[in-house]
Parts: sequence; structure tokens; C-alpha cells
Amino acid sequence: MSDLLLNPTFLTAFIVAAIAASMPLMLAAIGETIGEQAGVLNLGVEGIMLIGAYTAFVTTLSTGNFWVGLLVGSLAGVLSSVVMLVLNVWLGLNQIVIGLAVTLIGEGITSVLYLQNFAKTSPGLGVAPSFDIPLLSGIPVVGKAVFQQSGIFWFCILLAVVVAWMLIKTNWGLSIRAAGQKPSSLDAAGGSVTRVRSQAVLIAGAFAGLGGAYLALITTSTFTPFMVNGLGYVAIVITMLSRGRVLWVALTSLLYGVTVAVGTALQLTALSLPADVIKMLPFIVVMITLVLFSRTTVVPPALAAPYTRGAR
Repeated sequence: MSDLLLNPTFLTAFIVAAIAASMPLMLAAIGETIGEQAGVLNLGVEGIMLIGAYTAFVTTLSTGNFWVGLLVGSLAGVLSSVVMLVLNVWLGLNQIVIGLAVTLIGEGITSVLYLQNFAKTSPGLGVAPSFDIPLLSGIPVVGKAVFQQSGIFWFCILLAVVVAWMLIKTNWGLSIRAAGQKPSSLDAAGGSVTRVRSQAVLIAGAFAGLGGAYLALITTSTFTPFMVNGLGYVAIVITMLSRGRVLWVALTSLLYGVTVAVGTALQLTALSLPADVIKMLPFIVVMITLVLFSRTTVVPPALAAPYTRGAR
């Protein structure tokens, strides 16, 4: 066991697996953070991720270009969020019911399309081209695991940094938080709660689609029905635990990724654990984290509450 843990090849593979598992979750949770900070609870993250994953997979399979697939997957997330935009933000319908409906629709559509078109062939995409960072990529273990990732990985990291900065340092971020904290104040200051929440829903959809695309293109290099496997709901939990802070979202997502990698590593040891127990491990860690920190969790007061101008 100790020889395995000290093996550089194993350590490199472990870090790569942890990053691969955490990135789709982090992207989806960042999008959910933007939506929840604006007062919109999106329980359709799971379905939107699946739609983003399928469209990115099909596009990349057709074009051979991972970047085009990533873009189309993100745009598919935006289009999928139009349902939430119209029914939740504009019409003020129940956000929980609509979100669950979007998830069910996403699961059903992607499963039917995949089984109709690819069930017999089960094609794969191969490995996305890596982007080696000079000098840093030569560092033992960490260099190969982190600094030889694909360009898509670094693009997503840059997006996360930009969103974190915008939420804290810009007027746009202030408007987002105002729409979730006290929308009447935003309205009184001359802002439009509907416009701000509409932007938040579409951006959240783009990130959910991006997370699904990353899962299909980079993490698994393929698509299978229901492959998101609960990540959308985990993203919602992480968002609530992170209290609107993107750094906490990233760290909690990395914790999830590490537990996934630990589960994979346990299969290489002499421990004879059932496969179902290993699959449960990441979700058990999330549940324990939720229990430990649930008392300190703070959600926006206007979360999931429709806003009508002038209403008291």
C-alpha cells in the first residue's frame, strides 16, 4: 500500500483523476452561485448539464474540434435555460417544479437521442490536445498532472477567476447580490430585477452546459445516458455551502474530486470493498460536509421567491 502511494506515476494519475472529477462540478456550481445570488434556484442543473454534454459530444464527434464542442455545449445550456427564464423569472412560476421538469426533460431527451444514434457504435472522442506550460510542466508529479492539462482546463480556470472578481468588485456583481438579498432595494435604485435575474439565469445555464461539456469532452471523452449521475444536485449543495464565494466553490469541488479519486485508488489496493460502496463515497463526504456546516449556511433571503414590482 505504501509503495503504491509513493509511486510517482500513481500520484500523477491520482491528481489528474481528482481534477477531472472536480472541474465539471465546479463549473456547474459557479453557474448556480450566480443564479442563487440573484434569487433564482435552478434545480434543472442536472438536465442542463446532460444537454450540454450531449451536444458537445455530438459536435466534437462531427467536427473533430474540442473547442467548437465546448462552445456548442455552453450555448445549449443557455438555450435550455430559456425555459427557466420565461417560466420562473418572467411569469413567476414555482422554481422548484420547473427545475425538476427541466432535469427530467434533459435526461429523457439525451437518453433517447443517444440510444437512437449511437447505441450500437458507442463512439469515443479520444484525448483533447494538451497545453504544456514551459518549466512548470517539468516539475515531478505535479508538472505532468497540472501543467500538462488541456487548454480547455486553463480556459475554465480563467473563467472562474473572472467570475469571482466580477461578483466581488463590479457593479454587476453588486446588482446580482441585490437581486437576491433585497430586490426591492435594487428596484428603488433604478435597477431592473427582471433584467438582472434574466442575465443570471442565462449565465448559469451557460456554466451548467459548460460543465456538462467538460464532463463529456475531457473527463470521460464520451457520452453515456445519465452520465451526470447526480452532479447537478451536488452543485446545488456546494453552492449553498459556499455562501456565494467562488473560491469556496472551487475548494469544495476539489474535495469531491479527491474523494472520487480515492475511490478509484481503493480499487487498486488489497481492500475488498464493494463497488457500490466506492461509488457512494463522494456523496457520503458531501452529506457529512452538509451536516457539519449546515448551521453556517446562508442563502439569499429572496431565493426562489418571484418578484413583482410594487408588491409588498
